[in-house]
Amino acid sequence: MKLLVTGGLGFIGSAVVRMAVETGHSVVNIDALTYAGRIENVSTVADNSLYALERVDIQDRAALDQIFSRFNPDAVMHLAAESHVDRSIDGPDDFIQTNIVGTFCLLEAARAYWLNSGKPESFRFQHISTDEVFGSLPRDPSVKFTETTPYSPRSPYSASKAASDHLVRAWHETYGMPILLTNCSNNYGPYHFPEKLIPLAILRALAGKPIPIYGDGSNVRDWLYVEDHAEALMTVLAKGAVGSSYNIGGDNELTNLELVRMLCAILDGEKPKSSGSYADQIVFVADRPGHDVRYAIDATRIRTELSWQPSVTIAEGLRRTVRWYLENEAWWRPLMDRKGATARIGSRA
Repeated sequence: MKLLVTGGLGFIGSAVVRMAVETGHSVVNIDALTYAGRIENVSTVADNSLYALERVDIQDRAALDQIFSRFNPDAVMHLAAESHVDRSIDGPDDFIQTNIVGTFCLLEAARAYWLNSGKPESFRFQHISTDEVFGSLPRDPSVKFTETTPYSPRSPYSASKAASDHLVRAWHETYGMPILLTNCSNNYGPYHFPEKLIPLAILRALAGKPIPIYGDGSNVRDWLYVEDHAEALMTVLAKGAVGSSYNIGGDNELTNLELVRMLCAILDGEKPKSSGSYADQIVFVADRPGHDVRYAIDATRIRTELSWQPSVTIAEGLRRTVRWYLENEAWWRPLMDRKGATARIGSRA
């Protein structure tokens, strides 16, 4: 299958690209190579004849039309997005432009290509989104997000992703575009830019710096290992019902404090300090504006309809992640000077 993947130099996108090429799919990777994208993220497949990179912004409609014409993809996997809540608080503009306007441009380019190709029934436009569009859950563990949970975004980031979800659904209902939509829980794993909680905590711990936790650390997230997510996305592409959405979760709910303590315990075993524990570096800081209390995914639909479920436990996934950062300093060290790397942003109220 020929796949057009957007954002394939980012964290989740690169995992999808690596998996797709390694399983025999032809991939053209469209990426604007913004601050969080790295060519090194796909180094294991970069020389494969099945892989090609186009450095293009998804808001560039003319460039998109040319790529569709040259590559003739069987499917689009749309992962390009501004994705960090804290950055969206400080500067929402990029989130509106990339996540909403960019998705619109891509949808229109894909629709033109699909129409010019005679509306092939096999074509798919797969939009990858987040559980944050659903808003915040109570602490009751019996309550989880389902595919029919009403949207209630609370940040500029989640609002922009909610808007992009609505556009994709509208293009299906209005124009008959054969779409698939997924909403995932928090991802973690290798190649994660160190602005997000897990890589930020690991690298600040190793640097001997305070490890900041918002509020009292009681906010709950469901954690999904990125390679499990990539496998789920490929499963949805292959077997998902046109027009349907699928929630993808890891069945790993933890408070932020529990998560960071687990990371510190793993680091204590993998790279012990001369004295004390890395957990001694934990500090509590002012909470993020509009910080959602809890996210949790009900992944019943993808499990029952498509026979997918996560294979990596949180304990094993965190251990793999810590070891990857310990063994790949050459990857993360150059990122330390980029804005937002292991630093507190998004505190503007």
